[in-house]
Amino acid sequence: MASVPKKLTERLIAGVKRFQSILVAAKARDVGETDTVTIVKDMLADVFGYDKYAELTSEFAIRGTYCDLAIKLDGKLSTLIEVKAIGIDLKEAHVKQAVDYAANQGVDWVLLTNGIRWCVYHVIFARPIAQELVVDIDFSTLNPRSDGDLETIYLWCKEGWQRSALGEFHTQKQALSRFFLSAMVLSDPVLEVVRRELRRVSPDVRIDIDQIRAVLVNEVLKREVMEGDKADEARKKISRAANNSLRTTTAKEAKAVSAEVEALSTAPELAPTDEPTNAQANE
Repeated sequence: MASVPKKLTERLIAGVKRFQSILVAAKARDVGETDTVTIVKDMLADVFGYDKYAELTSEFAIRGTYCDLAIKLDGKLSTLIEVKAIGIDLKEAHVKQAVDYAANQGVDWVLLTNGIRWCVYHVIFARPIAQELVVDIDFSTLNPRSDGDLETIYLWCKEGWQRSALGEFHTQKQALSRFFLSAMVLSDPVLEVVRRELRRVSPDVRIDIDQIRAVLVNEVLKREVMEGDKADEARKKISRAANNSLRTTTAKEAKAVSAEVEALSTAPELAPTDEPTNAQANE
């Protein structure tokens, strides 16, 4: 996870302490959605570093309805934010509502929050539209002196956004997901390594990668990590990476051959010599 720049640490620590007490009081009063939106907007400015007047937009219009907040950076819509009243538990229906808003605008990221819980989703533009929970923050339990908690907040900060911290964290999370690791284990290059190691342990036993794959699929790996949209996407990603690597290698080899041919074609011919050969000298 990305480390927090030192100059931001004081702001984050002060912001967590201040708004934890504000949120506790607001929940005790059971404030409605409008008041929760006001608190969230203040948090986005004072904790997360967004300009309240230039970068935060309220009641963002989307096809006849409105999303509570939107973040625009450099004039470009970057994130939609759906806010629920502080006393409401966030549910799947709320997630779908927020993701639908983002999908309609072609936005990759959406935040769903009730002020206390902050859930950041990455929208997957597939059929049907899906989402992946990337960050889940319980603001009431954050420890302002914990480096890990501050790093989590930093992912959603304006400074973290500008440094692609959230995207990099998402990429790392994907690479370490059980679906991606399962697909990687079942890929031919990894199975070849396993086969080589098995032959070293048992040199007299004939083993091919299809046998290894069958054992892994039927007896080792769980079916849930090999089936479904996430598993399919992981396999596609590994396949694309392998194809890109192959194309890169092929291009490098072709370039090397081309350079060698060009070098041979431009090499100067040996000049004829006037000195007699050994045969001529003997005549």
